[in-house]
Amino acid sequence: MNKRNSYFIICLLLFISFSSVAQETRKELEAKRKEIQREKIQINKLLSEAVSKEKGYLSQLNEIILKIDIQEKLIAAYNAESRAINSEIRRNQNKINVLRAELKALKKDYGDMIYKSYKSKSEQSRIMFVMSSDNFYQAYKRLQYMKQYTDFRRTQGEQIAVKAATMEQLNNTLKVRRKEQEKLRVSSKKEQKKLEEEKISQEEIVSEIKKQEKKYKAEIIEKQKQQQRINAKIDKIIRDAIAKANKKKGKKSSKFVLTAETKLVATKFKGNKGKLPWPVDNGFVSTRYGKQKHPIYKNNEIQSNGVRITTAKGSNARASFGGTVLLIQKVSGNKKAVFVQHGSYITLYSGLESVRVKKGDKVSIKQVLGKIYTDKITNKTILSFQIWKNTTRLNPALWIYKM
Repeated sequence: MNKRNSYFIICLLLFISFSSVAQETRKELEAKRKEIQREKIQINKLLSEAVSKEKGYLSQLNEIILKIDIQEKLIAAYNAESRAINSEIRRNQNKINVLRAELKALKKDYGDMIYKSYKSKSEQSRIMFVMSSDNFYQAYKRLQYMKQYTDFRRTQGEQIAVKAATMEQLNNTLKVRRKEQEKLRVSSKKEQKKLEEEKISQEEIVSEIKKQEKKYKAEIIEKQKQQQRINAKIDKIIRDAIAKANKKKGKKSSKFVLTAETKLVATKFKGNKGKLPWPVDNGFVSTRYGKQKHPIYKNNEIQSNGVRITTAKGSNARASFGGTVLLIQKVSGNKKAVFVQHGSYITLYSGLESVRVKKGDKVSIKQVLGKIYTDKITNKTILSFQIWKNTTRLNPALWIYKM
């Protein structure tokens, strides 16, 4: 194989390689966009199911913020996918330009070669060219030359065919990509319009809240105090539960004293970080972990020790991992909370109307723990979910799959 052929094959392989990499990235972006679309549909469905005339402006504002957030994510996903397609179009166009120039040069060379061959060599002249050799070795060399010349001409013809086919394939791909990009552009424009409508609704609600600022500020402060009391109660419940469990073993520690069996459970739990199933069949995170600023009163903060998951009415809480029911407690009103121990880890499922397990029960992954309470005023069904390692709070979004 000569250098020219080697160079051509290397270029072709590189082209295929780069195309597959670009394709993979675009497919990943497409999958992400579709996932956000599914999440948006789910959020809108669950929020529309929770419609209530008695719902206050603060509740409405939180819903609008959730809708705006997912809307902005979806628009960003559309734009990212569109940019990826645009880059692919540019790369393909550049490749077509290069191929077109190479194809033109190849066809010219090939045409010149055929023309010269036709003018200068007939079947008889080729025989005479060999027969006129001075010796056998020279005749052999001339035969080899003629064979190489024929092979080279055939190779050039094959290269022309390959380049022409590659160009046709790229041109077809370009047409498809441009259609895809136009669809994305139209969809993004529609989503942008919806976003603007949501933002107008947000401004109207904010305006109504500011008319009764004193009332709503007092409501926010009261909710913050209530949440602080719940957080403190859960902290104490967990510390007391650890102390009680260790006391039975004759040990004194602020952390769970583990047996060989419970150490193995803790190791397995840790090994599944980022892969644990959601504690509900379907839903979305309506409050994230950590400190949250109020959308209007920026100086007001609440500490969220876990996540709040909005789900459908009648939904159940389910175990995110196998373990043992450590406690069942009331932490807010008549709503119950189930604490499940996984070695040194605890998962907490709060806001349950009823429970299906009891203290000491062994539970398996995705086992139903209880029915989630639906608020009579807002008509929302929300599970509060937390993860702890001994007395340390953890961010559930880092542990639950795609949270």
